[in-house]
This record gives sequence, structure tokens and C-alpha cells, in this order.
Amino acid sequence: MTDFPVTTSTDPQSPVPEAQTPRRTGAMRTIAALILREMSTRYGRTPGGYAWALLEPLGMIVILSFGFSLLLRSPSLGTSFLLFYATGFLPFNLYQGVSLNTSRALTYSRPLLAYPAVTWIDAVLARFLLTVLTAVTVAAVLMVGILSIIDARVVIQLGPILGAMGLGAVFGLGVGVLNCLLTGLFPTWAIVWSIITRPLFIVSGVIYIYEDLPRAAQNVIWYNPLIHITAMMRSGFYPMYEPDWVSPEFVVFSALIPMAAGLLLLRRHYKDILNA
Repeated sequence: MTDFPVTTSTDPQSPVPEAQTPRRTGAMRTIAALILREMSTRYGRTPGGYAWALLEPLGMIVILSFGFSLLLRSPSLGTSFLLFYATGFLPFNLYQGVSLNTSRALTYSRPLLAYPAVTWIDAVLARFLLTVLTAVTVAAVLMVGILSIIDARVVIQLGPILGAMGLGAVFGLGVGVLNCLLTGLFPTWAIVWSIITRPLFIVSGVIYIYEDLPRAAQNVIWYNPLIHITAMMRSGFYPMYEPDWVSPEFVVFSALIPMAAGLLLLRRHYKDILNA
């Protein structure tokens, strides 16, 4: 009898094993279900629903524009206060929303995590994706509205705009994942974090540009990743503004460190958090 050798395919394009496909499909369905649940609870229970997601940042931009227009003759870039403060606030708002909502993922989805089909990473990804999609949609609607209202010829560069929003989302995810761990293990950390980050709005370049600061302040503020993100965002709307000091690599590095630490420790301690 002749023995026929058994061959194993090493072709990277070979079909995915059947054991992996159901798990991958199941995870996608779980994340989609969590997103739909989040949408119904976050926006479906309040009058106006998704309108508040649009009105809150719009109100903040209008207040900033009106207040500083009484103090200044013109903003640091261009002539429109609405455009200047929108380009600074919207990426900051994206980071803030992602970091805050991601940090509360396990607490919010605690009842569902008792089911084997729902994992802690599903809960984190669902909150992250919904917050990013909502913030990007709101930013697009507001920018289109502002550009149609103001009398300014703006040459839009999508590269820096998309890069700034992407960096804001990644940095928010990194901070949010680490805070998800720390808040779960030490509930008072949420209060401590809210206190120490209150000046973040002021030091992130939302109401000014980096070049307006004295050299001593620049040397310190440079290490805030958000100042890089707001400057990159503005460079996409103001072609004459070229912030050569911006370092996307620094922002990514600043996001990956807390993200890696948070994911590794959450994998080890998520049961302790859920059972607390």
C-alpha cells in the first residue's frame, strides 16, 4: 500500500479555518448589537436625541466666538472667529468624548458581560466606534454649515484634517482604556482625573495657536499631544499656517503606551473589576 503524504497549505490566501470565522462574525455581531443598545440608551431616552450631540459643540463654538470677538479684533488665523474656534474645539471634543466614554465601557456594559458571547474588548470597541462615528459626523455637519455661512475662501486639505481626527481618536482610546482599568480598580480615580485635567482645554490650543505663546511656554506645551492635534487640524483649513513643529509620531507614541498598558492589565484584571 502506498502512503500518500498529507500536505498543509501555507498559502496566505487560503480560506480562514472554520473555527475562526464564526468567532470573528460573532464578535462583529456583538459589537453591532452593543452599538445599537448604546445609541438607544444615550440618545433615545432624551428629548431631541441626536440633536444634542450637534447642539452641544455648536453652542460651545458660538460662545467662544462671541466672547473672544468682544475682546479681539480678529482671531490668530483668518478673519472668522467661528472657523478658528471650530477647528480647535472639534478635534478636542473628539478626544474628550472617546476618552470619557471608553473609560466607562465596563461599568456601562457590566450586566451584559455576564454572557459568554460578550467580552470586555467588545464593550470597549463598541463605545469607541460609536463615539468616533458620532463625533466625526457632527464635525462634518458643523464645518459644512460654518463654511457655508462665513464669507471666506477656504482651501481645504483633507490630509491634515483626517490625520488630526484620527490622532484624536487614537489618543482618546489610549487614555480611555487606561482610565477604564484605573477607574475599575480605584473608583476615586475618576474624580482625581477630572480634577487634574480641567486645565486641559486651556493648554491644548483650542483658543489660541502655539506660535502665540512665549518660548518658555512653548517648550512645556509641546509635550501635550493635543496641541499637535489642534494645530494639524487648523493647517487643513488655513493653507498659510504651516506648523512644522507638529509631530504625529509623538502623538501616536503617547497613545500607544497607555493603550498597551491598559489592554494588558485589563485582560488580567477585568474579572476583578466586574466582580467589585
